[in-house]
Amino acid sequence: MNSPRIIFMGTPEFAVASLEALVDAGYDIVAVVTAPDKPAGRGMKLTESAVKKYAVGKGLKLLQPVKLKDLGFLDELRELKADLQIVVAFRMLPEMVWNMPALGTINLHGSLLPQYRGAAPINWAIINGEKVTGVTTFRLKQEIDTGDILMQESFAIGENETAGEVHDRMMKIGARLLVASVKGMLDGSLIPLPQEKLVGSQHHPGTIIRHAPKITTETCRINWSQTIEQVHDLVRGLSPFPGAFTTLNEKMLKVYRTKKESIFPSHTEGDLTTDGKTFLKYACNNGYIHLLEIQMEGKKKMEITEFLRGYRFNNEPSE
Repeated sequence: MNSPRIIFMGTPEFAVASLEALVDAGYDIVAVVTAPDKPAGRGMKLTESAVKKYAVGKGLKLLQPVKLKDLGFLDELRELKADLQIVVAFRMLPEMVWNMPALGTINLHGSLLPQYRGAAPINWAIINGEKVTGVTTFRLKQEIDTGDILMQESFAIGENETAGEVHDRMMKIGARLLVASVKGMLDGSLIPLPQEKLVGSQHHPGTIIRHAPKITTETCRINWSQTIEQVHDLVRGLSPFPGAFTTLNEKMLKVYRTKKESIFPSHTEGDLTTDGKTFLKYACNNGYIHLLEIQMEGKKKMEITEFLRGYRFNNEPSE
């Protein structure tokens, strides 16, 4: 099959890179499926997804179903007679949708499966202090993120790299891998690999499978009784969104960048110390975490020196 009819499904900016790579490679995108427009911002104006904006700009046919089991939507899919569906950062598909095309449906996932199945693989890999992550293309089946693997590519995570920075690199790496996967599927050079064969292999030693569930408010709460490494990884794993947080004078303080100070702490875990000008740090169980970029509740995001110039502490912390 030289030119398969492809339906692409995705919503955020992460998916745009993959769609654009497929278009640039000359594939026939017969339709793009994305989320309905949603009210956002103070004015609650209807906002289009990043994928919709790209698709409209390219003149691609667009579908925005509210429900994926809607009979009208299913009829439209059938009429398009797609050979292959591609999913990148979209909703969980019902079997009647993913099983429709002759070549099935493939997905791009932001981890080295079978590790970090779930909604937030980039965040959890960093929160857990992983040194390496990657992207995986695989064939969809009913159980989420469990289908046979087509291709994988790994890359290193920097010690201070944030989820946002990893996201931006992964977006480009994943787009290239997806195009290569489609090509390999069509020319028969790819042999899908069941994930069960990777569990316990040399690539995934120990058979411990880590998961990547949705990030909750409780996930984001900083626990100062942890090590400085754990707190530092939590902060960068949640930066820039949704942001790790603590409280300062009974107000939420979001933390986006930190640095570690490895020294035996002379303060109780969670105690704050500052010189009021250049640094603000919290004691952990094996050192201090310096806050570098923060956002006080109701205020803008700012560097710590800017924050300290204008902030008055209720109870002056010790230096």
